[in-house]
Amino acid sequence: MKAHGVAQVTDADFEAEVLGERGRPVLVEFTADWCGPCRQLAPVLSSIAAEEADRLKVVQIDADSNPGAVTRYGVLSMPTLLVFRDGEPVRQMVGARAKRRLLQELEEHLATA
Repeated sequence: MKAHGVAQVTDADFEAEVLGERGRPVLVEFTADWCGPCRQLAPVLSSIAAEEADRLKVVQIDADSNPGAVTRYGVLSMPTLLVFRDGEPVRQMVGARAKRRLLQELEEHLATA
C-alpha cells in the first residue's frame, strides 16, 4: 500500500535516499502489501510527509522485495518505523499509530529550522 506523497525506496537506493540524507531526519516505514496495519498507517504518513516536509523526509520500503534492509535493521514485523539521523537509526517504532501519537514520538527527532 503506497502512501501518497511518500517516496518508495529499495535496497538499491536505500543508502543514497536514507543513509545519505543530511540535515533532515528520515522516517522509513517497512511495509508490505499484505499488511493491514500498514494500510491504516498510509494516510497518517501521507499527512505527516506533507506537513513536515521541511523537517522530516518520509519514505517507504517494501519488506518483501527488499530483504537487505529488513535483515540489516532486524525488522521482524510490519509496519516497522525507523527514524534515521545522519545515516544512523535513532528510533524504532512497531505497529500502526494515530497521527498525533506518531508526531509526539517523532518530535524530539524533527529537524529544527
